[in-house]
Amino acid sequence: MKKYSICIVGGGSRYTPDMLAMLCNQKGRFPLKKIVLYDIESERQEVVGKYAKILFKEYYPELEEVVYTTDEKKAFQDIDFALMQIRAGRLKMREKDEKISLKHGCLGQETCGAGGFAYGLRSVPAIIDLIKNIRTYSPKCWILNYSNPAAIVAEATKRVFPKDYRIINICDMPIAIMDVYASVLGLNRRDLEPKYFGLNHFGWFTHILDKKTGEDYLPKLREILKTPVDVQTEPLFQEKSWKSTFEFMSQMINDYDEYLPNTYLQYYLYPEKMKNKENPEYTRANEVMDGNEKETYNRMNKIISLGKIHGTEYEINSEVGCHAEYIVDLATAIANNTNEIFLIITENNGVINNISPDAMVEVPCRVGSNGVEPLIVGNIPTFYKGLIENQYAYEKLAVDACLEGSYQKALQALVLNRTVINTDTAKELLKDLIEVNKGYWNKLH
Repeated sequence: MKKYSICIVGGGSRYTPDMLAMLCNQKGRFPLKKIVLYDIESERQEVVGKYAKILFKEYYPELEEVVYTTDEKKAFQDIDFALMQIRAGRLKMREKDEKISLKHGCLGQETCGAGGFAYGLRSVPAIIDLIKNIRTYSPKCWILNYSNPAAIVAEATKRVFPKDYRIINICDMPIAIMDVYASVLGLNRRDLEPKYFGLNHFGWFTHILDKKTGEDYLPKLREILKTPVDVQTEPLFQEKSWKSTFEFMSQMINDYDEYLPNTYLQYYLYPEKMKNKENPEYTRANEVMDGNEKETYNRMNKIISLGKIHGTEYEINSEVGCHAEYIVDLATAIANNTNEIFLIITENNGVINNISPDAMVEVPCRVGSNGVEPLIVGNIPTFYKGLIENQYAYEKLAVDACLEGSYQKALQALVLNRTVINTDTAKELLKDLIEVNKGYWNKLH
C-alpha cells in the first residue's frame, strides 16, 4: 500500500492528540510515511510536537518522519493530505464573541448568531491564505477542512477556489449525534447509515438505517428521545453544557417530531431560552479553557516529563473522539477509494431540489479517490425550506461582508440571523465586534 505524507494544520490544537492516536490505530488501512504538525504558535506546537515524538516512537516506529514546525514551506511541501483545524484568535476571541453577544441581549455561541458571525469573519481570511500557501507547495493534495464555522468557511472556499474539488469541508457534529443514537439503540455507529439534509449545524435526520437489514430506526429513536436521555458516549459529552445540549433534544423532538434535529438547531428555534441559560460572566469558552484544554495540555506535559506512554496511566486505546475518527475515516476513504458515505458540506446543484442551487448543503455523499458525489435528497417541506433559505441568505451575506469589506452586508447578515433580528441591536453588536476584531477581520466600510 502507498504510504502518505500528511500535515495537520493547527497542530497545536487540543484536538490533535486524539487525531494522532487515531492515526496510530488506523495505520493498517491508512499507512503514513510522514506527519507534519504546523501551527503559528510555537509554544503550543512544541508541546504537541514533543508528545507526538514519544507517541510515534512507541506506537508507530515504522513512521519515517515526524516534524513540527511554524514554517509553511517546510510544513506544506509535498504532502498528500492537509487536515485543517484552525481557530483564528483561539479561545480568547471566542470568549469575547460570546460575552459581547450576551451583553447586547443576544445568544452567545461559538458558531451560531453574532458569535458565529464574528468567528466566521476571522476564519475566512486565515483559511484562504492557508489554502493558497498549501497550493503553492502541494498543488494536488487533499485539503480536509474541519475549521469552524464550517458553513461560512465552505461558502467562502467555494467562491475563492471554485474548481478545486480537492477541498472538502466537513463537520463531526452529525456523527457525534449518531454516536448518541447508536448508544441509545445498543449498536455501533458504524452499523448505521444516515439520511440527512440541511446546512452545517442546521440540519435534520430523515432516516437512520441499519446497514445490514435496512431497518429504519428513526421512529424508534423519536419515541425514545422524546424523553431526555443521559449521554453515555465520549467523555467530552459528559461536560455540563454538552449534557444539557443533548437533554434539550427531547423538547425539539416533541415540538417538531417529523425528523430528528441537529442539536445546534436549539439556538435558532429557541434563542431566548438558550440565551437565558448562559452565564455572561462564564461562557462555554471559559469552560473549555478551564477544563478540556487545560487537561489535554497537562496530560501531554506529564507524558513529556515521563518520556514514555507505554506502561503509564496514559496508555492509548482504540477509543478516541469522533472529531479524530471522522477526519481519519474520510482521508482513508479517499486514499483507498472506498466510496463510503459521509455527511459532507457541498454545493447543492439540485441535490435538494427546491432550495438555492448555490447553497452549501450538508448531505450524505459517496467519497472516493475522485472526491465527493452527493446523493439526491429531492424536495423538502416548506418549514425546513424556509428556515434553510433564510439561514443561507445570512451565510452568503456574511461571506460577502468579509470578502467585499461591506459594513452594509454585515449588518444585513446579522439582521437576517434568527438569534439577532433587531436592526438597532445588530448595529451595536457590529460596533463592538469591529473594535475587538481589529487585525483579524478584513476592514468593513
